[in-house]
Amino acid sequence: MPKLSMQPLALALGTALLLSGCALGPDFLRPASTLPEQYRDAPQASAQAETTALVNPEWWKLFGDPMLDELVALALENNQDLQAAVARLEAADAAAREAGAELFPALDLTGSSSRSRSSGETASGQRMGAMTSNNRRMALGIHYELDLWGRIRRSTEAARAQALASRFGRDALRISLTSQVVDTYLGLLSLDAQLQATRETLESREQTLKIVQARLEAGAASAVDLAQAQAALATAQAQWNQLRRQRGIGETQLALLTGKPGLKLAPGDLSRLPQPPMPPVGLPSALLEARPDVRQAEEQLVAANARIGIAKSAFFPSISLTGLLGSESAALSSLFTSGASIWSYGAALAMPIFDAGRTGARVDQASAGQKEAVANYQKTLQTAFKEVSDALISLKEYSEEEIALATQLDAAQQAFRLAQARYEAGYSGFLEVLDSQRSLNNAQQLYLAARKNHLSASVDLFKALGGGWQPEQAE
Repeated sequence: MPKLSMQPLALALGTALLLSGCALGPDFLRPASTLPEQYRDAPQASAQAETTALVNPEWWKLFGDPMLDELVALALENNQDLQAAVARLEAADAAAREAGAELFPALDLTGSSSRSRSSGETASGQRMGAMTSNNRRMALGIHYELDLWGRIRRSTEAARAQALASRFGRDALRISLTSQVVDTYLGLLSLDAQLQATRETLESREQTLKIVQARLEAGAASAVDLAQAQAALATAQAQWNQLRRQRGIGETQLALLTGKPGLKLAPGDLSRLPQPPMPPVGLPSALLEARPDVRQAEEQLVAANARIGIAKSAFFPSISLTGLLGSESAALSSLFTSGASIWSYGAALAMPIFDAGRTGARVDQASAGQKEAVANYQKTLQTAFKEVSDALISLKEYSEEEIALATQLDAAQQAFRLAQARYEAGYSGFLEVLDSQRSLNNAQQLYLAARKNHLSASVDLFKALGGGWQPEQAE
């Protein structure tokens, strides 16, 4: 095959690269944040204190519970919603690679072989006679669109931003999933603690019923006292059944989250969990930038911004370069001889002249989409700030509520012991014992609920911050 000079094509490609330095449409600029620098309800830093908080991706380990660590690991491995998010991410990555491939020339190899016969009865056939011919062809083709106005680069920018948005969407789902697992697990521990308290109440009321029955037989109690004791025992039994139902439903929910149908957990103890880690002093609102949903909204804004340039490029001409180099012969044996060589190269231009405003409308649509993405980004930031603020308020108030209810529980336990002793000694009626039992049971349930709410508030704060903080930063 003879050597073919490719200088004209190479010159055209070099010129295209020189001209392709610009890209239509605005370059991305992150919108300015209007959020306060720090949260009003966060622990305040002293003048010398360091206010930089680092995100902890494994925030649930701050609770120091091996079973919780195992459940979160199962969820991250087996949860079907997360698997679907991973698949969406893979599709977005592939779309970004496809868009980026347009920046490079496309090469294709074609080959053909045919045998044909022309008629001898046509006008030309009557003069020349019938003809049978063979044709063998092998050629390498090239096609390249000059990205003079940045359409391909903006398309690649938008596709890569969408891929990153899918990645952050997956990360946001991971945080939501782990938060659900942790909160459901804490709920089970709370129910186990409530069941333990209810079991103690049942045992106490069974013992009280025996005492009343004995006193009734001795003539020291009335039938009313016996009926009240039986009613109190039945109330405790109904409470026990309700808590068992709630625990069973919570266990099946945890099984769904971890992707392990039929999961069974042994009863736990809420009291063995440590107090929720407190947030670092001077918690900066800039920590919100680490939240996956905030970063997802930002990448969606990047993509929307790039689409303006894609739409504007339709106002300008599109230039494509093509080339072909190969051989064509009637016989396969002579396909690669010097006389069988074929080649061509050229350029094509397409320029819009009139489209009745279609291109302008598409630019307006892209600009409106960018404005919507800006609003969504700002709304995401404001929502994130609100969620952190709410979690800080809840964490503070639930902490104080837990302390107050712990004091109430101690007092209720002391009142019950005194009332029971007074009744057995004959100094008071059974109604005083019954009231103290009810007060003790209510105090136990309220305290355990406050303890669980306190822990859940810390989970909400971890989720709102996009992961929490490093242990060495906490105070």
